[in-house]
Amino acid sequence: MSALLEALDNPLNTFVRHALAAGLLASITFGIVGTYVVTKRIASIAGAIAHSALGGIGTAIYAQNELGYAWATPMFGALVFALGSALLIGAVVLSRSEREDTVIGATWAVGMAVGYLLLKKTRSGGGSVESWLFGDINFVGAPDLWAVGALGAGVVLLALLFHKQFVAVCFDEEFARARGVNVPLFYLLLLCMAAVSVVLLVRLVGIILVLALLTLPAATASRFARGLPGMMAIASLLCAAAVVAGMELSWRWNTVAGPTVILVAAALYFAVLLGGRLRARRAGRGAGGLPAR
Repeated sequence: MSALLEALDNPLNTFVRHALAAGLLASITFGIVGTYVVTKRIASIAGAIAHSALGGIGTAIYAQNELGYAWATPMFGALVFALGSALLIGAVVLSRSEREDTVIGATWAVGMAVGYLLLKKTRSGGGSVESWLFGDINFVGAPDLWAVGALGAGVVLLALLFHKQFVAVCFDEEFARARGVNVPLFYLLLLCMAAVSVVLLVRLVGIILVLALLTLPAATASRFARGLPGMMAIASLLCAAAVVAGMELSWRWNTVAGPTVILVAAALYFAVLLGGRLRARRAGRGAGGLPAR
């Protein structure tokens, strides 16, 4: 019998059901936004946004446990910092007032430093730094599930309403401007959607690994799909499959769920990549008698 099904059937394992539901809900958002991120080639920006979220988590936990601000939840703090980082990086990129790689690196480092400092300074109640960096399904609760559903629904709604504008910005900004698209607005909106997406699964896979789940399924889907809608659908299914398979293996092998989910997603990507290269080489031999370079 499936180890995951046994865990789900146990009445005491409420957190497992929450984690699986959160992962499946977020897979839709990750498939959509991940497609935009891979197509636009802004994975490094998404990485900086994801890592800066640790600053918000540390600030919120410190404010909640040391200063008594009960409303300062980790997800709220992560969302504020991630959105702020997205807008900061986007503004710098659009204005070209500073080197893009410089502001990405600075945002990445400052967010991690602030978060680590405040998490270590908090005496209790915040969980270990490692649980936020690599995920811990024991922390996934009902409030997180509701937040994932609400934020994910908002991102999906934006993608449905402005899909044409996002596609134009991703492929050809000059053409988009010529067609009257407000490129700065939709570029910033795309970064904000990426910020919301990375916050959704921080509890499950952690800050360091969440970028991989945002990009790997979309990159894998690009090998099969001919258009963006198809790529989004396949990426969502692959993301969901990685979550289910990763959680199954984590229970079967007694490993941490977050990294196991990412390794499954990476295995799918490299298997497809290797399979494509082998097919191309065989096709080259069949066509001209020589292996394709």
